[in-house]
Amino acid sequence: MYEAVAGCWLLVAGVVGLLVSGVQGPNASNQQQATNNRNKDLPLRSALPQPSLMFTGIIEETGQVASITPGRHAIRLVVQSARTGHGLRSGDSVAVNGACLTVVKVGRQASRKRTRLDFDLLRETWRRTNLQFVRAGSLVNLERPLRADGRLDGHFVTGHVDGLGRITRWERSGSDHVLEIAAPASVRRYLVEKGSIAVDGISLTVAALTARGFRIWIIPHTWEVTSLRQRQVGDAVNLEADILGKFVEKLFRRRGA
Repeated sequence: MYEAVAGCWLLVAGVVGLLVSGVQGPNASNQQQATNNRNKDLPLRSALPQPSLMFTGIIEETGQVASITPGRHAIRLVVQSARTGHGLRSGDSVAVNGACLTVVKVGRQASRKRTRLDFDLLRETWRRTNLQFVRAGSLVNLERPLRADGRLDGHFVTGHVDGLGRITRWERSGSDHVLEIAAPASVRRYLVEKGSIAVDGISLTVAALTARGFRIWIIPHTWEVTSLRQRQVGDAVNLEADILGKFVEKLFRRRGA
């Protein structure tokens, strides 16, 4: 048992090293440039997360959906950004409601001081995320990948949505809000009290487990700077379980624990 626990901690340390090296590696800049060049030729790869990227779940801003246009091979999602779009180029990645997408077109709107970000969503991404429910005017959480010199203030978020949850309780309690979400079994298995969970890309702490999911407390700042302020009971939210829990589970399965 002690060997298994020690192995878990070694695995966690290894995962952290791999994730960080994916951002800080000596060839990271060249690899990203190569990826960007390939993406210019293959715009429909936009729904596929890049393996060296990671996010933290600290939302930079809420963008506003400008339009959604179904196409023959993909669905074009256009988002207006005030800050996140600064410095972005075609081929760069952005987490939109926690789903890692590739920017296929960037348009500057100097008069409005906003940036237009175009994404092409594959049908698989459309079906597996709550982006299928957004409309023109909807708010979406935006986060760029972690910089090599950036702070990890949230937790490791990959941009791979594990499943859709449903809001079952969403009410004010004093200056805070209480949020309860029903989660699929594939996500519940990784939930632990005081553990981390990404909800629409937001790094949040599980306050308690419920029969069908979990409860979290939302402080005023989080309510004000994320798309949660538009959410209602019954709405779908993107969920991503903590990746470290998945690696630990795999280690124990291999050891037959």
